Order: sequence, then structure tokens, then C-alpha cells
Amino acid sequence: MAEITASLVKELRDRTGLGMMECKKALTEAGGDIELAIDNMRKSGQAKAAKKAGNVAAEGAILSATSADGKTALLLEVNSQTDFVAKDANFTTFAKQVAEVALAAGETDAAKIAGLAYGDGLTVEEARVALVQKIGENIQVRRAVIVTGDVVGTYVHGIKIGVAVVLNGGNADVARDVAMHVAAANPAVVNPADVAADVLAREKEIYAAKARESGKPENIVEKMIEGSLKKYLAEVSLVEQAFVKDPDTKVGDFVKKAGASVVSFVRYEVGEGIEKAVVDFAAEVAAQAAAAAK
Repeated sequence: MAEITASLVKELRDRTGLGMMECKKALTEAGGDIELAIDNMRKSGQAKAAKKAGNVAAEGAILSATSADGKTALLLEVNSQTDFVAKDANFTTFAKQVAEVALAAGETDAAKIAGLAYGDGLTVEEARVALVQKIGENIQVRRAVIVTGDVVGTYVHGIKIGVAVVLNGGNADVARDVAMHVAAANPAVVNPADVAADVLAREKEIYAAKARESGKPENIVEKMIEGSLKKYLAEVSLVEQAFVKDPDTKVGDFVKKAGASVVSFVRYEVGEGIEKAVVDFAAEVAAQAAAAAK
């Protein structure tokens, strides 16, 4: 058997697009014969999955999972190429299982989640590859986060937005209500004091420029700037926002009435930060027509 060198593994990875561990395993099973390893991968469907890996997966779903004691919760994003597949039962089953095994393992690194035991003798990565082969779309486990605390609550809006909230005091129902608010209002921070100094300075500069355009005396301008900053902080701070279920009450007051305080929150939205390809349909049709005419 040929020696399974790092350069050989790298060559197979470059040719197939699969991960290092999958390539090393395939080479070992093929006795170091790279062509045989590729043939075996093609037969198992891994090569098909590798080709799909080049396609942008910006749709998908956000999943949540919570520990039995209610003190730990996980948010997970699993991506697909289309919204249609994100609602497919096979995709949903896979994503839910990944969320459960990731929570049980306390793992948030996507690369390490891939190596976790999925069930039926498969790793998460092997189950993903099988699903890609079955569905015919690129599917990726993108990211995960785990939160822990005295009281933890989660809320997933449809499949697109997921929120996890940590409270001191209160109960899971209060935490879920706050999570629901975060999903709808998308605050930037928990408290006004949490706004970064550079962000606050930038906002103040903008408000100052607008205020001085009014031509009013400097003492009035300063009050205008102060009022604008106060309004800004109320808009971006969770505890200062009007509670979506009771607009006459601030979130902070709602939580305080329940004997709790907000420690932190995490909000995931499907596809945020992923650069999506913009397709000009008319240009695509014209290009195909031109090609056919040649």
C-alpha cells in the first residue's frame, strides 16, 4: 500500500473539494490509489456533493435546541440553495438532529460538528453528503452558538429568524417573550451603556452636523444633539424598546415586573452576511440565445 502522505491527501482534496478527513479515509480504503479513491467517492455520492459545494447556499433554516434543565440552549443555522429545500422534510429532519447532537456535545464549531456522531453509524458530515446526494442541492452547517444561564428561552420565527435569551430570574415563558421581541425588533444591545463608544461618537457627529444646520444657538444645538442621542439609544437598546406584546411598556419594565433582568441575547437570521449572486434573468436568456445562434 502506498504511503498516505499529506501531499496526496491535498491532491485528492483539490480534485474533489472534500474535507481532509474524508480524503484521508478514502485514500486509506483505496490503498493509496488516488484514482481508485475518486472512483469510490463517485460511487458513494461524495463527488456529487463536492460539486454542489461550489453553489451558494444562502437560504436555509434556523433551529433551536434546549437542555432538559432549561439552562442551556443552542441556535444553529443550516443552509440550502433554495427556500423550497429548506422546507423539505428530509432537510428539516437532518437540521433538527444536528442541533440535538451539537447541543449534547456542547459544540459550536461547524468543522467539529461535522465529525460528531449523527446516528445510524454516520457522522454529521456523512449524513450531510447523503442528503446532498438525495436532494441535489448544496447543504451546509454554517454556524452555531450555545448560551447558558439562570433562565434561558428561545424563539424561532418561521424558519428564518432564531433568538436565544438569557435572564437572571424570571422563567422560561418570560425569556421566550423577550426572545420573540428580539426577533421582531432586532435590537443592537441589551442596555444603552452597551453601545460601543465609537458607534456613539459616530452617531453624535451625524446628529451634531444636522443640528447645526438649523442655525440655532449652540446651547439649543447641544440639547438637540442630546435628545437625538437619547432617542437613538432607546431605539437600539433592548430594555428601552417598547415591548411588542404591550407597546405601552418597555421591555426592561416588563422583565423587571417578572422579577428578572436580561443578561444577553443572540439573534440569528438565515443568510445574513452571505453574499448572494444577483442573476440578471434577461441577460442570462440573451446570452443563452446568442450561444445557441453560433
